[in-house]
Amino acid sequence: MMSSGTDRDGRMRLGVAMVESIKEMGLLLAVVLMSAGLVNAVSPTGIAWVGQWDAAVGVVSARGSDPLETGREIRDPAVAKAIYDQGRALFVDARSEADFAAGHIKGAVSLPAGRFEELLDDFISRYDMDQPIVTYCSGRTCEDSLHLALFLSEIGYSDVRLMIDGFPAWLAKGYPVEP
Repeated sequence: MMSSGTDRDGRMRLGVAMVESIKEMGLLLAVVLMSAGLVNAVSPTGIAWVGQWDAAVGVVSARGSDPLETGREIRDPAVAKAIYDQGRALFVDARSEADFAAGHIKGAVSLPAGRFEELLDDFISRYDMDQPIVTYCSGRTCEDSLHLALFLSEIGYSDVRLMIDGFPAWLAKGYPVEP
């Protein structure tokens, strides 16, 4: 009979120890998740928890559903071509210098992501703040032209639009390009 009581006490202690271990793991997990969330929230390269992730709607962006004012996104390449044909707008390519060199909209200028601020003084000296600008990159899943459009608007350019389907759509339509 003593053996049975000892086994029961041992099992009870083991059960209590397991419950305590599970509680400690849960607490540790909660602390880790909260810490990771805090680091993500303050990091400039953190992963967005909300955003606009549907390419059918517009540029895929962690900034939300309408990062630019209504009407500033150009959703149809034919509309971009009509603006191009008017000859007043400056088309600005936000893709890398290598992509720009491989091919771009005829007459476009390069202002690649990651170098906006470095190239800003030269850009401002060449183009007035009221210059109509159309930014583009590699399509709806490329945020570089969105970031560029927002950046140019923030520094004072008053007429900045974003061609959301970018260079691939322009190229597919057979519109003017140059190497």
